[in-house]
Amino acid sequence: MARPAPSKKPSLRVERALQRSGHRLLAGMDEVGRGALAGPVSVGVVVIDETVRSAPIGVKDSKLLTERARTVLVPRIERWAVAHAVGHAGPHEIDEIGIMAALRLAGLRALGGLGVVPDLVILDGNHDWLTAPIEVGLFAFADASGPTTPPVTTMIKADLKCSSVAAASVLAKVERDQMMVALSSDHPAYGWSLNKGYSAPEHMDALARHGPCELHRRSWRLPGVYSTEPVEVLNEGTETFAPEPATADQTGTAIR
Repeated sequence: MARPAPSKKPSLRVERALQRSGHRLLAGMDEVGRGALAGPVSVGVVVIDETVRSAPIGVKDSKLLTERARTVLVPRIERWAVAHAVGHAGPHEIDEIGIMAALRLAGLRALGGLGVVPDLVILDGNHDWLTAPIEVGLFAFADASGPTTPPVTTMIKADLKCSSVAAASVLAKVERDQMMVALSSDHPAYGWSLNKGYSAPEHMDALARHGPCELHRRSWRLPGVYSTEPVEVLNEGTETFAPEPATADQTGTAIR
């Protein structure tokens, strides 16, 4: 008899193994908005300990859920988790320090909103963007009394494997989407209530007709925005320059 196919739903299998190795208080963390053209980048974090049971039914990577399903899950996740928070870094901060440093800033703000200090953070992906870089002074503007970054372990497709990371992605996605819908009322031309700031056709058409507003990531090569001057892109202490115009593919705008 053939063995049943393994479940494609996230579980606490990874978290339980890490807890058995001594990391009792675990934080799952995930980001959304990294590839958007406008609005913040947002980081969700969900903390669990060994006493929590399986995640609420339906919890999985936010990209695999409908908007309604994500919204319904939020209060269930908040009741399930030991602690939870979402942190944001705005477009002006992304322009100032680059997207990777902005991710870190949003992650630190999320950790600062927990009220507890995790023993370990499970981070989706293969790059630890949460731990501070060697360069000194990058976050001189941040609150010096902010949280110390806990140890981090990265895992590719953690949002598909780990319930805590999937739950964090849901919280971040719902909160950021609600922010973009609210911001859309002040900037209706860009259609953010539908596209949430990503490179949808109506958004790029509005950029070509109206240009960017103060909530766009102006250091990015925004599709449809033409300029005779090179655009400066600051990222983690490096500077690169690229001429306009640019296509959507060049911006790396995968929806997250």
